[in-house]
Amino acid sequence: MHTTELVSRAAALAARGPRRILGIAGPPGAGKSTLAAQLGDALGPERAVVVPMDGFHLARAELDRLGRADRKGAPDTFDAAGYVCLLRRLRAPGGPTVYAPAFDRSLEEPVAGSIAVAPSVPLVITEGNYLLHDAGEWASVRSLLDEAWYLAPDEALRVDRLIDRHVRHGKDPAYARAWVERSDEPNARLVARSRRRADLVLDTG
Repeated sequence: MHTTELVSRAAALAARGPRRILGIAGPPGAGKSTLAAQLGDALGPERAVVVPMDGFHLARAELDRLGRADRKGAPDTFDAAGYVCLLRRLRAPGGPTVYAPAFDRSLEEPVAGSIAVAPSVPLVITEGNYLLHDAGEWASVRSLLDEAWYLAPDEALRVDRLIDRHVRHGKDPAYARAWVERSDEPNARLVARSRRRADLVLDTG
């Protein structure tokens, strides 16, 4: 499906009355944040705001305390319950501006209060690996999404993009490849099992 068609579908969702939430899921490196940004730019800030799931990464200090730093990106390295609470707040009509966290890749840390969602915005676009995951606190997410899309990219291209991303953010190429194979790929296989819960599966090539 062409990006123009996806923008039209998102715009129709935004026009259906009370605030709607569109979820974009897929494995690491699938292009979720890119598509979400394209939709947000096309619709404009008065109609849509992008709220990434990655803002709920646990801080490095907490991952170290829990002994999970070498598995960063796995389902239990996020504050899933906090993410669910945010989605519930975003679904509630009226009320004050909601502030959501973002993830700063240059710091590799979440940053609280980074994204403002005014009560007048009709569509929230949220993206992340585990929006369709059906275990633990994550299982509550799907029911809070009005529509869920799953990105299914070419696997070789996806892995190359992941490695390039890690290198751009300061990792040695050999270390980046080892990290992808050890950490990102097990997560990707887990995410792939959830695609059946999506309303729309997009083959992104």
